[in-house]
Amino acid sequence: MSTPEDLRISVVYCDPQRQFTREVQVEPGATVGDAIRLSGIRDSLPSGFEPAGIGIFGRLVQPSARLHDGDRVELYRPLKVDPKQARRKRADDQP
Repeated sequence: MSTPEDLRISVVYCDPQRQFTREVQVEPGATVGDAIRLSGIRDSLPSGFEPAGIGIFGRLVQPSARLHDGDRVELYRPLKVDPKQARRKRADDQP
C-alpha cells in the first residue's frame, strides 16, 4: 500500500521496435535496483537481457543509487554499432 511519502518512479526500456514504461511507487531510501525489481519490467524484455548500463535521466548510475521522487530509471541496451564508426562509414559513403 502506498503512502504520501512514497516516491513515484518510472522505469523504461526502449529498442527500435517498442518502448516499455512501468510506473512504480517506492519507499524513501529505495534504490534503482529496487525500482527495477518492483516494476516487473524484466518480464517484458527479451530473455536473458542484461542492460549495457542503467541511468537516471541519461546519467549513468549503479543499481545501488538512491532514488528521488519523479526519477526516470532507464535500462540501456547494448549498441550493435559504435556511433563513431557509424558516422565514419556514412561520411565515407558520401560522394
